[in-house]
Amino acid sequence: MKSKSLSFITVSALAIGAAGLFIAAKDVSKPVLHIDSTPVSEGKSPVVTSYADVIDPVKKAVVSVYSTKIVRERLPVNPFFRQFFGDEAAPERESKQQGLGSGVMVSSDGYILTNNHVVEGADELNVLLPDNREFKAKVIGADPKTDIAVIKIEADHLPAVILADSDKLRVGDVVFAIGNPLDIGQTVTMGIVSALGRKNLGLLENVGGYEDFIQTDAAINMGNSGGALVDAKGRVVGINSAILSTSRGNIGIGFAIPIDLAASIMQSLIGTGKVTRGYLGVNTDALTAEIAEQLGISKDTQGVVITDVKPDSPAAKAGLKRSDVILALNDKAVESLEDLRLLISETAPGTEVAIKFVRDGKEQTINVTLGTLADDNNELLPGVTVTKLTDDKRHELNIDDDRVTGLLIANVEDNSPYSDKLASGAVIIEIDRIPVTTVQAAKGMLTSGRHLFLIYFHGVLGFQLIEVK
Repeated sequence: MKSKSLSFITVSALAIGAAGLFIAAKDVSKPVLHIDSTPVSEGKSPVVTSYADVIDPVKKAVVSVYSTKIVRERLPVNPFFRQFFGDEAAPERESKQQGLGSGVMVSSDGYILTNNHVVEGADELNVLLPDNREFKAKVIGADPKTDIAVIKIEADHLPAVILADSDKLRVGDVVFAIGNPLDIGQTVTMGIVSALGRKNLGLLENVGGYEDFIQTDAAINMGNSGGALVDAKGRVVGINSAILSTSRGNIGIGFAIPIDLAASIMQSLIGTGKVTRGYLGVNTDALTAEIAEQLGISKDTQGVVITDVKPDSPAAKAGLKRSDVILALNDKAVESLEDLRLLISETAPGTEVAIKFVRDGKEQTINVTLGTLADDNNELLPGVTVTKLTDDKRHELNIDDDRVTGLLIANVEDNSPYSDKLASGAVIIEIDRIPVTTVQAAKGMLTSGRHLFLIYFHGVLGFQLIEVK
């Protein structure tokens, strides 16, 4: 069976806790990025015997990122003592998880691009430069939906990479992956761009993410996460993120986040501490040949059909209607639901976009000013929304047991991967034997792997194992 792996190392040792690292980014000047937007080739393919001169400057700006996370767990207690002291008799154990990833220095004053999964939940971050200088790092911001994070070290006159225009990549372009696989030291591997625009891989489905990966056969292994994918001119075209493998090792199928997307997310995180995405306000479905025929358009038309328009949304205000078939946004083809979702998400709120669509067999173009996509901060897991268990909710659900405290599951969507495990109206009391009181605290507990939920539902307490991807 194929497995999807984020290229990241985790080991364990005993330790004690420390505070989280996220900081708010306010009134911070954005770094000036050095960008060369010309194509990597001019249509000619000269013979090249070495890329050493191209790679040497980039190597200086690719760093190793070491993370430390404190994990607390409640140990099992003898039932004899539990009957007298309850769960208070259960001692807690703290352990230290250490992880390794890579990062790319994008400015001389210490801003570093890496993956969210490299720094997520870390209590401490250390960055090792190729010249063996080591710095403490802070998380400026992170975006789980694209697996991008920005961290910063306090230093000046640092080497910085040059960014390319990843939209100009072509399948067959030579690329290099630079990082620190398996902590053996900085390593450069070579391959080509195998494919562009890879979606529906399921790598970010657990966070409802946006997938638009560059695929490469340049070797990417565990520890390469957050490292640079570099073109033959020595410019960064992507941030290495994941592999698809049957063995958790490289088999020539690696994925990188396009640098255009990564840089856009970075600028937003540095400027505001968060990512704001555009919002159109439509529900769409795939346009099949049968639906196209019923709508009176060519069977081979590529696009998505609008199935619903949200009231008072940007789409409604602009005049889009149910059964309109969207063909393109700002002259970029929309061939799938994922294409439209990604294009809208990458566009800043307040931006006017040109949407090409077909209505009643006639092609039209309409301008729409996008709104702001609201993040659901109460979404504990994809499709699972929770809220604090209040006295009013207790009365409504006839919960009179004072021991039942925690988070009430307000809604579980039908297409949620957890719809067979969790139900609306249930109360999550503990996760991994630790009581939960806030959504934020619960989210912090749900790292990748199996977690033990203590759940109250219809008067019954029970345990449920939940696999978080």
